[in-house]
Amino acid sequence: MNKEISEKVLNHSIDELESVMLDNFPIIDCPVTHRFTEGLYVREIFMPKGMLITSKIHKSQHQYFVLKGKCIVWIDGVEHVIEAPYIGITEPNTRRVLYIEEDCIWATSHPNPENENLEQLEERIIEKHDNPYLTDDMKKKIYKLQNTDNQCLG
Repeated sequence: MNKEISEKVLNHSIDELESVMLDNFPIIDCPVTHRFTEGLYVREIFMPKGMLITSKIHKSQHQYFVLKGKCIVWIDGVEHVIEAPYIGITEPNTRRVLYIEEDCIWATSHPNPENENLEQLEERIIEKHDNPYLTDDMKKKIYKLQNTDNQCLG
């Protein structure tokens, strides 16, 4: 199977998983910290033990750091066990599913040469994606999650 078809199949599966999660799991507090320095943006999220999380689709290559904890991560359909301390590289078009085995702190770093604000950065680094399995009520939950820094689906 070529990479483009493989990505579509994987995204389809993750879309289905997200709809099941939204229907069956509560929204949990996952504090996000945004750090801006000259030319660099770092996003840090705390994910509690026991969470099942899906990521957004990343447009560009960037580094990530697992600062605390342990998680099982499915990347391109392959299972990886990642335990702090760990440094990895996210490739373009990556979308992950994570199961958090121990409280986890995950950070990503992104170049920000124009010193863009958060909204501009997210437009540049996150691929827009419409999950076809979500009902209008589920989309409202997603909208609420996306507009609150301290919640994620779990």
